[in-house]
This record gives sequence, structure tokens and C-alpha cells, in this order.
Amino acid sequence: MRLLLSIARTHLTSRLRATLVSLGGVILGVAFFLAVSALMQGSEKDFIKRLVDSSPHITISDENRNPSEQAAQLRWPDAAVTIRHVKPLNESRGIRSYQQKLAYMQAIAGVKVAPVLLGSAVLQFAGRQQGVTLSGVIPALMREVSFLEDKFIAGDLAALDIEPGGIIIGANLAQKFSLRLGSTVSVAAGTDANHTLRVVGIFRSGNANYDEGQTFVLLKQAQALLERPQRVNRFILQLADPYQARDLAQQLEAQFGYKAVSWLEASEDILSLLVIRNLIMFSVVAAILVVASFGIYNTISTFVIEKTHDIAILKSMGFHARDVLTIFLLEGLIIGIIGSILGLALGAALMQGLSLVEIKPPGASQISHLPIWWGIEQFIIASGFALTSCLAASYLPAKRASRLHPVEVLRGAT
Repeated sequence: MRLLLSIARTHLTSRLRATLVSLGGVILGVAFFLAVSALMQGSEKDFIKRLVDSSPHITISDENRNPSEQAAQLRWPDAAVTIRHVKPLNESRGIRSYQQKLAYMQAIAGVKVAPVLLGSAVLQFAGRQQGVTLSGVIPALMREVSFLEDKFIAGDLAALDIEPGGIIIGANLAQKFSLRLGSTVSVAAGTDANHTLRVVGIFRSGNANYDEGQTFVLLKQAQALLERPQRVNRFILQLADPYQARDLAQQLEAQFGYKAVSWLEASEDILSLLVIRNLIMFSVVAAILVVASFGIYNTISTFVIEKTHDIAILKSMGFHARDVLTIFLLEGLIIGIIGSILGLALGAALMQGLSLVEIKPPGASQISHLPIWWGIEQFIIASGFALTSCLAASYLPAKRASRLHPVEVLRGAT
């Protein structure tokens, strides 16, 4: 093997210019593969992180995925008369016995959960009205499952415990109504008269609609305003491992009967688009290495043509066809190994340079950097694909060289 490797190295150095051109193609192919892959994978993981961090991993609502059958239908399935649209006299929607369900979920390892009562209300101040979403929360539990705690520009969630008659609003709503901490507003919800609440917190999430239409009050306050005592209509869950959300959601839905939607289910269309984008990205960057492999094919094919007599002499000296095949495969492997090492170094330098690029999207208040993923997997994929391409490109000319007949070559038949 040492002799075969020495012959392969001699072939490569005898035509140094062609070898360097082929090597440069592999280096650039691997480097651009890494740079594009790191940028695309980084943007995907950054998007998923923002999606996971800014939305509940599981949301349980007071709905049923499949409507339950009426007792009369179960008792008389083949009845001649069907009664539809039967409603209870006093309908109070919500998740019943939510305290027991809350305790059950809190006992699950790696799960943080908070109950929420969601409803609509009208905010009134200085003759102006605004329809808002009113969320009744328990601050201590909500702090563990929501991104809201990091978005406050004034006050905090704990202020609701200190002042039960308080309300937390978004920055856009505060600006629209000229409100600040300590301001009082009138809130109308349900059938009761207006209630006066004091602003104890202002947040800015970065979502204009959310900042203008979302408000938070204490859960007991929301139950009184919406006339739903001892009721909640949402459970918000955060998991230590977000990718376990789908299985746990199915388990909880089967346990409670209420609809449980994981973030994977809610974002299924977006995630499928990311898969398609990755397929396109890998196809494009792989094409770069495929193009580079054509340079290797041309280089080694030229070696075979120029070294025809040398190959014949080697075979006449006792070298087998597999030895000749190995020589030219080693040439492709040498180009692939050196090109991969230098390409990985150049690719890492490009990734570092891209990570320093600062961008400020239109309307954004903060400068951000391009998201770059430094996962070891893409380094392995880039080098592995480069080596495979180099071996594949050198196989055909190597096979042709191994089939040469030394007698015909030496007689001048070829």
C-alpha cells in the first residue's frame, strides 16, 4: 500500500497545476457548503427557538376535538326522532374542576403549567374605547410559562398580587390611550357594570397587535369580570423537552377529554415548509461539490491517458488490475482529504465572518446578528460528501486504467 500511495502522490505532483485546480474546487465546495448550511440551519433553529419560546408548548382549551354524543343518542341509537341543539339552562363554559387537573399536570416531571381564563372586554378611558383580550392569570405560575416577564418596560407580573385590582397592558395600548403606571381605566366585561382597574404593568413584546389588544389581570378578578366563578378555559404548558409536546398532548387529551394542541401540531404547516427549504438548500450546496468533482474526473482521466505506458509497464511487472485501480482511487482520495481539511478551515472562517455581520430590519429597534449554527454534524456531512464525490469522480477513470492490456499498449495498439 505504501508503494501504491507513493505512485499516486507522484502522479499528482507531476501535473501540479491540474491538481491544484481540482483541489481548489473541493476547497471552495466544502467551504461554501459549510457557510450556506450554517446560515440556513442557524436561521431555522433561531426561528424554531423564537417560536418555541414565544408560544406555549401545549395549550389545553375548553373544547372537544370530537363532540360528545348526547345521552339520548347513546340510549336509543335507532330512534325515529332526533333532538338537536339542546342547551343547558345555565351554560357556564370552562374547564371544570381545574384545580385537580392543574395538580395532576404539576406532578409530571419536566412540566410547568399555568391556568388562564381568556375572555373579551372593552377598555374605556377619556371617552375612548378599545376592544381587548382579557387574560386572568396567577402571576407565580404564569411567570414560569410565559415570555412576558422579560418584556416589561414598567412594572411586573408580581404587581397583580400586590394590587388585585390591577391590570397589565401593552405599550401600544398605553401610548394610544396616554396611560402610564398608576393610571386608572374602566373595563367592561360580561353583563356587569364597568369596573375601574389601575395600570400596574406595561410590556412591549414586539408584536404590534399583541401589544395593543392583550391585557392581563389576576385570575380571580377575571372570573368576577367574566362571571365565570371557579372556571378557567386554558392551560398553558411549557416542557423541558419541547419535542415531547405532541405525545404529552395526546396523553392529556385522552386523560381529560379537552382539546390539547402542541406547538408541533399548531405549526405543522410552517415546519413542513422548513423541511422543503432544507431539501432545496442541501441540493444547491451539494451541486457545488458535484461540479467540483467533474474537475477531479478530468484531472484523473488526463493522468490515465498520459500514463498509459506507465500503467502497462506496472502490469507487466506483476501489478494486478486492483492495484492500478487502487492507485487512481488514492489520487482522488488524497485530493478529497486535503480539500476537505482546507475547505473546513475556510468554511469555519466564513462562518465566523458571517456571525459578525450586523443587520437591522426595517422597523426594528435593536441590531441583530446573522444566526450561525456551529453543529458538528454539518462539518461531518460536508467532508463526507466531499470524499464521496472525489472517490466517485475518480472511479471511472481508475476502472478504465485497470482494464488496460499491457501487451496491446506496449505494441502500440492503443
